[in-house]
Amino acid sequence: MAKLEEMTPAGTREYGTGKQDICELTLTELTALLKEWGEPAYRAKQIYTWLHQKLAPDFLQMSNLSKGLRDRLSEHFYITVMEPVEVLVSKLDGTRKYVLRLRDGNIIEAVLMRYHHGNSVCVSSQVGCRMGCRFCASTLDGCVRGLTAAEMLAEIYAITRDTGERVSNVVIMGSGEPLDNFDETVRFIRMLSDENGLNISQRNITLSTCGLVPKIRELAELDLQITLALSLHAASQEVRETIMPVARAYPLREVLAACRMYFEKTGRRLTFEYSVVKGVNDTVQEAEKLAQLLKGMHGHVNLIPVNPIRERSYESPDRRTVEAFQAVLLCRGLSATIRREMGRDISSACGQLRRSYEKRNAEQED
Repeated sequence: MAKLEEMTPAGTREYGTGKQDICELTLTELTALLKEWGEPAYRAKQIYTWLHQKLAPDFLQMSNLSKGLRDRLSEHFYITVMEPVEVLVSKLDGTRKYVLRLRDGNIIEAVLMRYHHGNSVCVSSQVGCRMGCRFCASTLDGCVRGLTAAEMLAEIYAITRDTGERVSNVVIMGSGEPLDNFDETVRFIRMLSDENGLNISQRNITLSTCGLVPKIRELAELDLQITLALSLHAASQEVRETIMPVARAYPLREVLAACRMYFEKTGRRLTFEYSVVKGVNDTVQEAEKLAQLLKGMHGHVNLIPVNPIRERSYESPDRRTVEAFQAVLLCRGLSATIRREMGRDISSACGQLRRSYEKRNAEQED
């Protein structure tokens, strides 16, 4: 498998109108634009507050702006607003899973999870995914395009509008590979943590990657304080290749070397995601290999009993098997937990909600 070139998102200009997505502009960029228009700098701060704190869906609501400025903004820009087309609510724990429609008609999904420490939202970074991981439904139809930073923000804003509740934690772990959409993902993180926006601490932001080595190294140089989560899923190169085709492009030794660099540069402990698959990587022998592999890596292992998807043959092991796996890691001095499954009664594997929605729509059209 060849090294992957980054898949960039579609342009931020609306086809047929030439209008630009104003939510894509940072406060600095917006201030520079308003200066060109002969407006005072504080106007940019007012607009930015309307967009990213008050979550205004249109320019008409910006009541402290003149009508002339609002009209000019409407002439040149639009505001990305995502309306949920389907919302599933768990009766078990209140988890809310959203199907969201983009302006171009594409469908993505996002999830709100409620914890004692606050609300966490899992956002998508692409429409689909091209990584090919065998346990994930997101990749079954490939990747259509990357999302813009404004679209990723709009996922959170849509959920906030729907619930009226503040989001305190964000995980970039929905459909797509964030580092395959590098520039927009980094812009999203910076805007999300901007004190003039939602002001979510970077320490409360987690980015999950399947291991795009050059991008991990590039990310390490940016001085961000986010948590990096590596989708590891195997203790050997051979097993990892059967689960994750991208492993053929970026061998395990190179991925772990990049992770070490990330820790050295940022001081941020990594999370190693390990989907436990029955008969594939769930034995105590595999646990021993994993403990040896991650020795001295300054990380935490998150064990995830795999969610079966209809199109794949993978099955979840029983709880006792996963607990035995965890026990080996703990005995070897690693930090390891078993992920609490949220919203089990409303959907399962990542990407399945979007896929089932599109399938139902296609059947209705037929």
